[in-house]
Amino acid sequence: MTSGFTDARPLQVQVADDVRLKIESGEWPPGHKLPSFDELAAAHNCSLAVVRKAIDLLKQQGLIVTMQGSGTFVRSHPIAQLQGIERYSRSLWQSGKTVLVATPRDSIYGKASQSIRALEEVPAPKFVADRLRVEIGTLVWARRRTTAVDGRPNQLADSYYELGVVRGTAIMESDTGPGGGLARLEESGYRLAEVEEELSTRMPSGPESVSLQLPPGTPVLELIRTIYDDTGRAVEVMISVIAGDTAAFRYRFPIPD
Repeated sequence: MTSGFTDARPLQVQVADDVRLKIESGEWPPGHKLPSFDELAAAHNCSLAVVRKAIDLLKQQGLIVTMQGSGTFVRSHPIAQLQGIERYSRSLWQSGKTVLVATPRDSIYGKASQSIRALEEVPAPKFVADRLRVEIGTLVWARRRTTAVDGRPNQLADSYYELGVVRGTAIMESDTGPGGGLARLEESGYRLAEVEEELSTRMPSGPESVSLQLPPGTPVLELIRTIYDDTGRAVEVMISVIAGDTAAFRYRFPIPD
């Protein structure tokens, strides 16, 4: 019996969608080896050329990887939980803990590590100047870091400060000390009061793809964070580029009146 329905999807999309369904349902879990191209072609009554196109689509979507001489596998990757507003709790940095933007779920995955890419004076780009309320090109201090989960880079984080805010503090050094930059800001007399986050999704640049080891077709999350003191002054602007396949979000807060 026929339903009268005609599937208008190209054949390679039908094959890719069938494989994706098996992956997303858990039938083919991370690390599972896919059937050979010949087996997929036979199962879908299509040509090898169609299967190759379907596999290319799935690679571009970051769902599978091909290992030369071994076959094609469902891609495994750690998921880092991007914590909600509680990650900015004053008790965290006052107790000596460093506040990271993307932190892993330690019960499932390994801990995040952080390395310094650069510490330098740079002309303020427009997005920094706008938020610090300084002229574009004003010299500011930049801390550029890379974080990794289980050894795989998952985030590029660059923080910017007015020179007068950080001069003479450990924020200008590789090791900011217990509690990180937030603790050093408060020690310098800036009572931190408010955090603003702006989140968007985009495709990565070439250098970002290389630095974050991104499979083809993997987007990044761009998070711009501005921290204000209790006078309303912006004391830090950070831009974080996060591998889109390693991030999840969890926010819980009271509903405003």
